[in-house]
Amino acid sequence: MKRRDALLQILFSAFSFPLIASDASAEIELQENFRVYSDETNKFKISIPQDWLVGAGEPNGYKSVTAFYPEEPSNSNVSIAITGLGADFTRLESFGKVDAFAESLVSGLDRSWQRPPGLAAKLIDSKAANGLYYIEYTLQNPGESLRHIFSVIGMASNGWYNRLYTVTGQFVVSESEKYGSKIEKSVSSFRFT
Repeated sequence: MKRRDALLQILFSAFSFPLIASDASAEIELQENFRVYSDETNKFKISIPQDWLVGAGEPNGYKSVTAFYPEEPSNSNVSIAITGLGADFTRLESFGKVDAFAESLVSGLDRSWQRPPGLAAKLIDSKAANGLYYIEYTLQNPGESLRHIFSVIGMASNGWYNRLYTVTGQFVVSESEKYGSKIEKSVSSFRFT
């Protein structure tokens, strides 16, 4: 149960961070309507839409959040939350196999069974590849638009302790034509360097 609580806390932190415009000390390269954002400190890179802004929360030792979002007002974005892990988490499989992990994550969010119904969460797909977990699901609060979520979860060490990387891309269905494929490409492009 403690692992499920840790996962839910990490997921919710990805949705509730304060954005601060930043010209982070990361290298950014241009490529066909996308640019590659490379973070040398946290050892990752990701392709993001060329005209999107970068924001970062203040890192505090074990936690770090970086977000990418369009300049115009939108409910669409991609965020990367990095959280320190305990010593018992030595590899990604410590959280379980990808299907069990995804099912636990999404069912832990789902409150559609409550009266009155709460947040509805539905798992669409999950797979493991390249040492990462890829999860696709939807979320919908009563009375709000359906949110489509792409997540990539990975684990890496910074030399002292293991860290969980949670990459989350989200868009509301009304913005799917404008942002859906961009967000899916961004999230799936995440790699450790």
